[in-house]
Amino acid sequence: MEVVVVKFKGGSKTYYFSAGKTSPKRGDGVIVETARGLEYGVVTDPAREVTDDAVVAPLKPVVRIATEKDLEAVRRNEERRPEAMRICKEKIAAHGLPMKLIDCEFTFDGNKVIFTFTAESRVDFRELVKDLASVFRIRIELKQVGIRDETRILGGIAPCGRECCCASCMPEFKKVGIKMAKNQNLSLNPGKISGLCGRLMCCLAYENDYYAQACKKMPKFGGTVDTPEGKGVVVAENMLKMEVRVKIEKDGALIYRDYPVSEISFRRGEDRDTDDGTDE
Repeated sequence: MEVVVVKFKGGSKTYYFSAGKTSPKRGDGVIVETARGLEYGVVTDPAREVTDDAVVAPLKPVVRIATEKDLEAVRRNEERRPEAMRICKEKIAAHGLPMKLIDCEFTFDGNKVIFTFTAESRVDFRELVKDLASVFRIRIELKQVGIRDETRILGGIAPCGRECCCASCMPEFKKVGIKMAKNQNLSLNPGKISGLCGRLMCCLAYENDYYAQACKKMPKFGGTVDTPEGKGVVVAENMLKMEVRVKIEKDGALIYRDYPVSEISFRRGEDRDTDDGTDE
């Protein structure tokens, strides 16, 4: 099935739509039919073949390529955003609610505004909604998200020096666990393996499949192995090269040698944690 791939503001996740009678190009703004009505999005791929089971039927259509009038409506909605944020923050403070406002968005038709916030627990915001409705005189929606979603929405520069994956190139959050860091022999210092959200970095999952398999083929750190020069103890591992550094006591002296895993022998799986790291 051929689809048009569209991305909406404030996220890197893409959605499939039917081109209908339109022929949009990559980068074109389009008006599409969604569950919450007509919305504006940007085409990231004008024509892609996908399997039928990858599409949620019925496939919604691209209504039209965005006109100048449509783009003006999008600009007006964006111009309304700072004032709406200011008013909502004032109302939150007036009601004394333990919530942090992080974003707001007007729907394409301007008849609804969605305020996104974080909070440590559930918040009773019914009176706040009534107060906001009396000010804006349109439909009000308040949406609570988690701390990872906050970073995705606000963005920022990750420890690697690049924009956060969740805000730029990662359509959906990956499941990560501390064993992923262990598999990769990374420091377990939270400051070294945590992202801006304070949770484990999503990129730990990118190469975890390789490291999880490599772990099963490597001797454990500190384990005893047989080498061409005798028995020794593993003092370092290089899973990319599939090599280990071994400390060998020979003729009263200690020597260190690097060996490919294929040149040593050991009891495979001995006290080795080979979990795939996706339990947390």
